[in-house]
Amino acid sequence: MTADRTPLVYFVRHGQTDWNAEGRLQGQADTDINARGRDQADRNGRRLSGLIEHPEQWDFVASPLRRTCETMERVRAAMKLPAAGYRTDARLKEVHFGDWQGHTYLELEAAHPGTTAKRAADKWNFVPPGASAESYAMLAARVEPFLREIARDTVCVTHGGVIRAVFRLVAGMGQDETAALDIRQDRVLRFRTGALDWL
Repeated sequence: MTADRTPLVYFVRHGQTDWNAEGRLQGQADTDINARGRDQADRNGRRLSGLIEHPEQWDFVASPLRRTCETMERVRAAMKLPAAGYRTDARLKEVHFGDWQGHTYLELEAAHPGTTAKRAADKWNFVPPGASAESYAMLAARVEPFLREIARDTVCVTHGGVIRAVFRLVAGMGQDETAALDIRQDRVLRFRTGALDWL
């Protein structure tokens, strides 16, 4: 890689979990991917294998949660690389939903009527109840230094909230539009020369 070349980054969201399928807020709860999620991870690995000519020269980094680590290991195996040859970075963890983690919106609304409407009114800046809870704005502030530090071509396995933050930070997308983005688990997001596109 020459000094004047901007690193190429592929972002992958972790494969589906049972909580994804049930509509439960995961945040930083440490859940596992399910059979569909394993298939998604394998397919994304095969897709990356066709895109990257010398993967052994790339950096591989994941959120340290189980669902992202298993996804990364399956991605690397599909690329014919040793499963464990990657690093983790805590800044890539999902947004923390505080006391809401593990619940569906229906359950939250039944217990505290009107509470989910407050989040819907300003989804980017809303902080759920709970000592560790974050807004998407707080998440973006956590992710921004990670993006600035990328110095090599990189495969990054992370979460939907982090990828939303990438769209806000890189593409300058508006808060409401960014917060509403559908981040699929069967696609790869390419980031190069300041542009983002789904593959």
